[in-house]
This record gives sequence, structure tokens and C-alpha cells, in this order.
Amino acid sequence: MRSTFLLLIAAVCGAVVLSQTRVHPLHAQARDPVALTGQVTSTEGPMEGVLVSVKKTGSTITTTVVTDEQGRYRFARTRLEPGQYALRVRAVGYDLEGAGTVDVVDHKTATADLKLQKARDLGSQLSNAEWLASFPGTDAQKASIKPCTHCHTLERIVRTRYTADQLVSVIERMATYPQLSFPLKIQKLPAPRIGGGPDSPDQRRAAWRRQAEYLATINLSTSPQWSYALKTLPRPKGKATQVIYTEYDLPQRTRQPHDVIVDSTGMAWYASFGEQILGKLDPRTGKVTEYPVPLLKPEAPTGILGVRFDKDENPWLGMQFQGGIAKFDRKTETFQTWSLPRELNGPHVQINQVSPGRAHVDGKVWLQDAGTYTVLRLDPGSGKFDVFEPYAIPRPNVYDVIPDAQNNGYFLVLGTNDVGRIDAKSGKITIFKTPTPGSGPRRGMMDSQGRLWFGENNGDRIGMFDTRTERFQEWAAPTPGTWPYDATSDKDGKVWSGGEFTDRILRLDPRTGQFVEYLLPRPTNVRRVFVDNRTTPPTFWVGNNHGASIVKLEPLE
Repeated sequence: MRSTFLLLIAAVCGAVVLSQTRVHPLHAQARDPVALTGQVTSTEGPMEGVLVSVKKTGSTITTTVVTDEQGRYRFARTRLEPGQYALRVRAVGYDLEGAGTVDVVDHKTATADLKLQKARDLGSQLSNAEWLASFPGTDAQKASIKPCTHCHTLERIVRTRYTADQLVSVIERMATYPQLSFPLKIQKLPAPRIGGGPDSPDQRRAAWRRQAEYLATINLSTSPQWSYALKTLPRPKGKATQVIYTEYDLPQRTRQPHDVIVDSTGMAWYASFGEQILGKLDPRTGKVTEYPVPLLKPEAPTGILGVRFDKDENPWLGMQFQGGIAKFDRKTETFQTWSLPRELNGPHVQINQVSPGRAHVDGKVWLQDAGTYTVLRLDPGSGKFDVFEPYAIPRPNVYDVIPDAQNNGYFLVLGTNDVGRIDAKSGKITIFKTPTPGSGPRRGMMDSQGRLWFGENNGDRIGMFDTRTERFQEWAAPTPGTWPYDATSDKDGKVWSGGEFTDRILRLDPRTGQFVEYLLPRPTNVRRVFVDNRTTPPTFWVGNNHGASIVKLEPLE
């Protein structure tokens, strides 16, 4: 078995080494010769929970560690090869004082003690959750602007000087963009969704006006400074500091790695949320190989949302406005695509999710259409699609579909608090309701015990539905305003989650209810979450959807 220790060496040197010895990462880190160390201090004294990141000149890989309770940080020699490195820190409320470079030489420990000073621009350091906590206003007003984070940060809004009247025009323009747009790649919405039913123009304009009037109270339209105090979350401590992050840059800033999944050889696969691109990252070297995804509708917006493996670890893609799905054969490096039939394939169609994981059971692949809020099932051999309509129009947002071991389809309903089941043989639909009203189950996964884990995106919780007992359990996020997007379990029984607001990854022990919150090295728009169970302990992976990078998180305890 590849040991975690040797995997760390391989990540830097590009070598693949086999070992029969399992080495715990925390023990390995403590024993490894140290390439770079130092202490982080400020007017507080030694600072625990400061993220220290280093990136070698000319490299695409950034490595990050976190200071301990004495303010000390350490980079093992297996992590850093000789060369000049740029240094940066993440400690809300503080900036790095002085030059941020250090030279690492072979067979010698470099020391760089870091002094932090009060931040010159605190607002530039706040996460979306910290902005929401700082804003005045009602819960309803704040909820109305949460969807803005699909495309950009809340900071972008509050630095504007637009009046309410001007903001109405801005919001009206923003409503013409699909969720896969972001500032570096704008695309136009071809048609509104029809699943939610007819939309009243008067009600829509009234909602825009309310939203604009609220935004004008929290931006800089009436004052050169914000009229409210900026609130920050505490730095990591304890177990949350026992972690190593590796961040891999992608080839272009327009890459949006919405979903990242890792195969049994250690390769990380991603697709670009706004481009027809499937990518493969070799974490040992940082090399990225990209494959152009075929166009099915040349006039429609481009981009991929859901990426999942089939039994043979071939990636399948939800092609959104292209109106179909794709399978990539890893051996031949070729695509096969399936388009919805013409009568189902209007401009509103948006195939976000695809779930081929149990297709070997009965030959069928589950998918979902965000344009109609319906669930579909494809027979790849015949190309025939079955359509399931759990609700009559106006429908709630059916967001994800996940198969169990028998390839029954379980769907998650963001627009309410429902988890549904479609019987694979009879087509019968059964609805189950989470204990929390309006919880908004969004995305998730089925574990080997038939338990469906998911993020309750509106309930600020992680949910679990035991498909065998038909019972739910829920765990409230430890930091209010986390709004979990997704959840996945690992081989040790821990559950991982994250969202678009806190820049923190949650690790839950369901047996004790205890959480560890890992702060990510920089702002990270978290969507799909994934764990690699080949390592001990399991390694967590996520795409920085607006940062054109992929992040690997290795807990050391």
C-alpha cells in the first residue's frame, strides 16, 4: 500500500513509491526533517491559527500549514524542494509586515519569523459569511442577496457606490446571466426556467426594487465608509491547525472547477463550470491535461456542472444548457454524448446532475433537469429517456439525484425540505421530509450502508437519511451562516461538508456530534466536496470555483 508519508514525497518529486508500512501523517510530519520553520507574532504575541502559505518561483503549487499554540509553523523537507518561495498569510485582521520571500536550501533548515501588523483594509479579508454577519437588516433581506455569491463575492457589491435606482438596473442585468457566469466569463441566459411556473413581471420588478433598496443601505452610496462594524470569525485552533493544504493552479483564470473527483490512481478530475473542458490533474507533478468537451448546442451557454464516475471510473458530465450528458472513456480518451430528444430539449433545459454510479445494476443512468425541475433516466444503449415529475408546476427546485445499491433514484429538493425516492422497477415516487422545515437539501452521496448524506443549504445543517430505516438525522453547522452545499462521508465514518460563505471545510464525527472547521488558505467558493479513501486518514479535495484552482486538504490527526 502506498503510505501517506511516501505520497507526500511523490507529490513534490513526482515519484511513485510503494510501501507496505502505514505511517500516520502527524507522526511523519513530526519526524520529517524541517525545510522551513518560524514563529508568527503580532501585538497579540505568538499567534495560533495563522495560515502560512509558500509558493516556489515559477511553480503552480502552493503549500500551506497552520501555526500551533506557540505561533510556530513547520514545513517538512518532503514538502519543499530548494528554491525561492513567496510567502503569504491568512489571519483576518492582520497583514504580513515586510518582504514575503524566503530561500529554501538543501540539507539545511531555513527560518523565517513573521511579524504581522493590523490590516490596512479589513474588508478585503472578510469571507461572505463575515460580510453577512456584519450587515444590518432582517434575515429576509440578507437571504435575498445570498444567491449573489453563486457568481461573485459580497465584497464586490458593498464596495460599489450605486444608488438604489442604479442598482435596480444592475440587478435586472444580472438576472439575464445564468449561474455559471462569473466576472471573468459572462454568458447570457437563453430562456428562464419553467419548472417554477409563470413569473409575474410586476412581482419580479418589486423584488428587484426591494433588493436594490437594501443593497443601497450596505454599500458606499451614501458614505465613504461602511456605517456598520465589520465582524470577523475566530482563527483556527487545536485540531483545526493540524492540517496541510496543497493548492494546484489551473491553466486559465476562467476555469471554474465546480466538481473535483479523484480516481483510484490518484488523478484528480474536474470540469469547468462555464467552459466545455474536462481536466485531469496529476497531484504528484501539478501537470494538468485538458480535453475539449463536444458541443451539443453551439448557440447555448457552455459549461459543465456535475461530474461523477461510473463503476469503471469513467467520468460522466452534466452538460447544463447543452441539453445532454457526456461520458469520457479514460482508456480511449474519447467522449460519447446523449442529447435529450427534441420534444424535451427546449432552450430552458439545464442538465446539471448525472449519476452513473449504479448503472451496472440495470443499465440505466440518472440525471436531473434544472430547467423543468424533473428527474430523468437514460438507457445509454437505446438512447431512450424516462421522465419523472415528482411535483406539478409550480414545482420546487429538484437539485440532485443519487442512486442506491439497487439503482433506485433518490432526489434532493432545494426548494423545500424533501428527499424523494423513485423505485427503479415500478417508477413509484415516495417523498420524505427532513425534520427542519425548508431545509433545502442540495447535493450529497450514498454511503455503503445505504445512508444518504447531504447539505441542507437553507437549513444550515448536514442531513442524513437512512434509506433502510427511513429516518433522518441532522447536525447544525457550528458556525452560523455556513449553509452547507454538499456532504460526503469517508471510510472512518467522518462526514465532510462546505459551502460558498465561510471558506471553511467541516469535518463531522456523527457519533459524537463534534465538528472540526478547517479554514482554507484563501477565499474559496466551495461546491462539490470529495474524499479520497486510499489514504490514512482520508484526504479531502475541493475545487476553488472562482479561484481557478484545486485544493487538497490532509488532516494530520
